[in-house]
Amino acid sequence: MIPLSQARMLALAAVRAGRPARVPLLEALGCFLAEAVVSPRASPALDNSAMDGFAVQFADTRGAKHDRPALLKVIGSIFAGSRVPDRDVRAGEAYRIFTGAPIPYGADAVVRMEAARDDSHTAAIFIEEEPGANIRRRGEEYPEGALLFPAGQRVDAAVVGVLASIGRGEAPVRQRPRVAVLTVGDELIPPGRPAEPHQIYDSDAPLIASLAIEAGAKVSALERARDEDEAIRAALERLLASADLVVTSGGASVGMRDRVKHAVKAMGGTLGFDGVALKPGKPASVALVRRMPIAILPGNPGAATVGFDQLARPLLLKMQGVVEVRRKERARIDSPRRKQAGLTYLVGARLERRQGELWAALRATGPGQILPNVGVDGWAVMPPGKSELAAGEEVEVELFHGASYHLLPPGDLSEEITR
Repeated sequence: MIPLSQARMLALAAVRAGRPARVPLLEALGCFLAEAVVSPRASPALDNSAMDGFAVQFADTRGAKHDRPALLKVIGSIFAGSRVPDRDVRAGEAYRIFTGAPIPYGADAVVRMEAARDDSHTAAIFIEEEPGANIRRRGEEYPEGALLFPAGQRVDAAVVGVLASIGRGEAPVRQRPRVAVLTVGDELIPPGRPAEPHQIYDSDAPLIASLAIEAGAKVSALERARDEDEAIRAALERLLASADLVVTSGGASVGMRDRVKHAVKAMGGTLGFDGVALKPGKPASVALVRRMPIAILPGNPGAATVGFDQLARPLLLKMQGVVEVRRKERARIDSPRRKQAGLTYLVGARLERRQGELWAALRATGPGQILPNVGVDGWAVMPPGKSELAAGEEVEVELFHGASYHLLPPGDLSEEITR
């Protein structure tokens, strides 16, 4: 059994980043950019109107009021998508203009429609405008050649929108790793069927698959095997052929029920480590079988969740070319906790601010429990070296939201982008 930090380091050494590829924008959602994206043109690409109204020379609006409007000759209409008119705006003239339409030469302000009256050939202007009013200037959002996104940027809906706005139909991303999930146990039955009291619904399969998808992977297969060496080996052989990472749950207890690790050794594989000084998740391991990684997790869903989060998730992110750096906060725990001194405990916590101080409301710590993880903000980290923590004691909370992603060093990346 080794410390969590060492276990993660050994696990990460087992994988490399996947090959980059150009994929359609919607397929890129949730992936990470494999190269920087630079704007091919300014945004906006030309000066345009921020609203419906009249393009005018601001000097013509001086002194304009409701009871003494400025009367300007309307010389045409300009719509979004039109070219800049050949006819310039001169003193005493105005163009009827609509949001997004290009500003005609000679105009230096737009009077909003609500501050004017349109009498077909004449615009009555009721307010005095400032130079540049209601005009979106070329390059106001970003200039041509601007770095929009660095390599390693996660593609969310906003990134997809920006890529589309600069004319990109595809995005250069790291391909999603394929994850196969194997759950082991004679007691397991699939959800949707009646269960006897001695049977357990297989919640780990959809739970782990969902965690993999949240980490940017795609699920290639889900299998269930009995607690039999031959059945486990056969399932592993099938899954290794169609996945970049196999994640198992169950069959990882100490002793005779440690069947997944026995199967790995029987297949000629090696364990990077055998157990982690972590609770829940102590039996977790990462193995290599013919250079293919297998994340071995305990069967209790709470322990499987922690083991996946701390070991399998970093592997999947590395396969996508990035390292995740989570935000951390110091907070006081709201209840005492006893623990084994040699282990790191990760306890789900909800952050609350009380009288100006940050508190961590701790959830239950049972390895077989899933419900306590719903709605938590992160893990309250109880480090090794202490067996008791008092209520009000300060700990570090590792937050799930607001993480940043950093590009891996060049030696860990494959840069040949395929289509």
